[in-house]
Amino acid sequence: MKIRKIVTSVESTFIEIGKSIDPPTRRAASIAVIENPFAGNYQENLDELMDIGAELGGLLGQKCVEALGIDPSQAQSYGKAAMVGENGELEHAAAILHPKLGKPLRAAVEKGAALVPSSKKMGSMGQPLDVPLGHKDAAYVRSHFDAMEVRIHDAPRADKIMVAVVVTDSGRPLPRVGGLEHQDAEGKDGLR
Repeated sequence: MKIRKIVTSVESTFIEIGKSIDPPTRRAASIAVIENPFAGNYQENLDELMDIGAELGGLLGQKCVEALGIDPSQAQSYGKAAMVGENGELEHAAAILHPKLGKPLRAAVEKGAALVPSSKKMGSMGQPLDVPLGHKDAAYVRSHFDAMEVRIHDAPRADKIMVAVVVTDSGRPLPRVGGLEHQDAEGKDGLR
């Protein structure tokens, strides 16, 4: 894997529609810009990208947890996304995100019984990428249905892939659409 750059940021929300959020909701994004080894060429076997996904899942997940300054067990939701530059194909993003990225990400946030929400797209430099979020252990926790927009002004270039992982220590600010609450989630089946 050839990493061009990694960008990590934390967003904290203190006030929403005039109401104080205490403690503030926080989410961290860690984004890697990597060389696409298959840019410009069709490749039947995508194992190399799948292995890169495994490396990035642990690396970016750990960077998010560290940026939030929390113990891995305190992570509440997660998500992943990838944007392929114009010389790549959508399947390159799928190869990075799906077969192997989830297991090391789950290890980085301790447990992770629920599916990791994901999105993939093709794009150009500076284009936004939405990273969908869901509760890491229980998909029915509606307060954690969310997304974080990320972008890097000079990525992805035509022969690069931008891969993002987001981890939160909370749900949306002021959630009130009902459903299972974080503290009641059991995390046994990935749903409840």
